[in-house]
Amino acid sequence: MSAQIDGLFRLMCEAGASDLHLMVGTPPLVRKDGGMKPLDPAAPVLDPELVSRLLEPIIPEKNKQEFAEKHDTDFAYEVPGLARFRANIFMDRKGKGAVFRVIPSKILTAEQLGLSAAILNLCKLHKGLVLVTGPTGSGKSTTLCAMIDHVNSTRNDHIITIEDPIEFVHENKLCAINQREVHNHTSSFKAALRAALREDPDIILVGELRDLETVAIAIETAETGHLVFGTLHTSTAASTVDRVIDQFPADRQAQIRVMLSESLKGVISQTLCKNICGGRVAALEVLIVTSAISNLIRESKTLQIQSMMQVGKQVGMVTLNDALMDLVTKKLITPEEGYSKAIDKPGMDMTMKRAGLDPSKFASAGAVPPPGTPAAPGAPGGPAGTAGAAARPAPAGTTPRS
Repeated sequence: MSAQIDGLFRLMCEAGASDLHLMVGTPPLVRKDGGMKPLDPAAPVLDPELVSRLLEPIIPEKNKQEFAEKHDTDFAYEVPGLARFRANIFMDRKGKGAVFRVIPSKILTAEQLGLSAAILNLCKLHKGLVLVTGPTGSGKSTTLCAMIDHVNSTRNDHIITIEDPIEFVHENKLCAINQREVHNHTSSFKAALRAALREDPDIILVGELRDLETVAIAIETAETGHLVFGTLHTSTAASTVDRVIDQFPADRQAQIRVMLSESLKGVISQTLCKNICGGRVAALEVLIVTSAISNLIRESKTLQIQSMMQVGKQVGMVTLNDALMDLVTKKLITPEEGYSKAIDKPGMDMTMKRAGLDPSKFASAGAVPPPGTPAAPGAPGGPAGTAGAAARPAPAGTTPRS
């Protein structure tokens, strides 16, 4: 028998939304194309009793106990034939609330996501550490899922995934796959990662490198002849290296720097942008760890990684600025959106100028122009700009938080 909330999930999926928000004092809200909007403008405002009535039937017993103790809990919920949903139930000043992230039942392939040859080459490795990074909601899980599916379709190996909770469900193709869920099948990421070494794995996916010990075990595992995939919440490929090293005490950083220089094989950093035609599109920054990059990591010269990436295009490296300009060239995003998502603004200034665009018009794109001001090129009502490099589309509703 279906739960009452399943009807909201169906409406959410039909609308192409990525998240459903339930909170006291407002009607059900969804996130679509990066913005919040009512799921149904005619829906009634939720009161505490109605929120509880919607949520109680789908919360597992162990999560009810956790919620009673900690006032928040995470779990996965599935509507057969529709999708899986990652749920977070919490308390705020008005009462009980919840956020659900849709996890499509159909796995998008590497080809459908347009992953580059350089990224697919990382899936062919037999040992090393590959990180997929980006802010919450940037589609890290979708990209990792496509990479694991590619491995599953092209290799004969044993894959272990450690997730919180399990999002995409993989069936055995050419590989044998075990999927373990933190707090359900194991106590923690680090406990599952330690146990995985006794489970004859070839490839291990760690859903989130949350703490120092998990990071340390992941690096050691990559060094001992396993391919390890993981995620971090960093905004650029170069900053990912510093984030990993900085988690360790000062007296261990020199050792970790050497270990990371030998084990890290690639970093894919994602940024989601608003598509001109609706939906969102992901710009992918790609760092491939060559011997030159490895030396920079070992010698603590990570500030030079960004410039090394600019001359590493022949091996598949892509800077964020180039990825954003590629989207502008393809007229998938406006120049304003590309400029706003750039982290290296001075570099983006030069990239845009080379493409014949005036970045000064986009630097203040968020400001409200005075009445009668002409629209900037690429702004709503203005002509679109052009330029050039590399990125991939993110289909609507496929942007799991990570």
